[in-house]
Amino acid sequence: MIYIEDYGAKPATNRFHGVQREIFIALEDSPEVHRYHSLHELLFDLKLRENIILTARKLNESQVAFAPFVTSKFNPRIWKKTRYGYLLDPSVLPSDAIKDIFENGKEYAFECTTAIVIIYYKAVLNSISTSFFNMLFQRLLVWAWNYDRDLGIITREGRDFIPGDVVYFNNPDYDHPVWSGENAFYLGNGLYFGHGIGIRSEEGMIQELNKLRKKNATRSAYLISQYSRLNSRYLSQFTRQPLFLTDRTYNHF
Repeated sequence: MIYIEDYGAKPATNRFHGVQREIFIALEDSPEVHRYHSLHELLFDLKLRENIILTARKLNESQVAFAPFVTSKFNPRIWKKTRYGYLLDPSVLPSDAIKDIFENGKEYAFECTTAIVIIYYKAVLNSISTSFFNMLFQRLLVWAWNYDRDLGIITREGRDFIPGDVVYFNNPDYDHPVWSGENAFYLGNGLYFGHGIGIRSEEGMIQELNKLRKKNATRSAYLISQYSRLNSRYLSQFTRQPLFLTDRTYNHF
């Protein structure tokens, strides 16, 4: 259920369209109370989640390869490989570095957790002021769950997934450690995106992971009761201007 503290009546569902309408319905139908201080915060959350979904689909269509750290690669003109991940060259703006992943995908190869963080960065970049993005995310270090604290990833138990949330498919009988599980975005309508597998239903994700188990495996992969999402309330203060129901949101890659 949606609750807006300083707004008399919630917006009607028909005020929203496309992906944002699906997200709004999911929030409203949720048994969890989704609290917003203002209408601006709600609209920003819808916009951010929409951008997460669009960005996940964009990465799925890109030339970015799947690889564990030992065989990974990032554009060496922008990123330096360290023992902990890829460090941004200080002469490059964070916004330009994140855009480069989507514009020059053949220069990149990484695993699913890194894909989650990169998609988050790109979705935030599409949702807030570029100058604020570069202020917040200086000296990026990217790999696995390395991320700037201003990204504000929140993880909770439960299965009340809202489109734009990150979920985890556990694979207990994996063959190679890189396939011990798959971090994936819930795209809505029963579909998930995980880098290295692609877009699948819950059953489809499990089937793909089961193909990557060790010989004579007995335990199936499964979707755990946990989800992660960004702190949209915190990030909403960095938009270019307040959001209103009459606004049209355009997403640029």
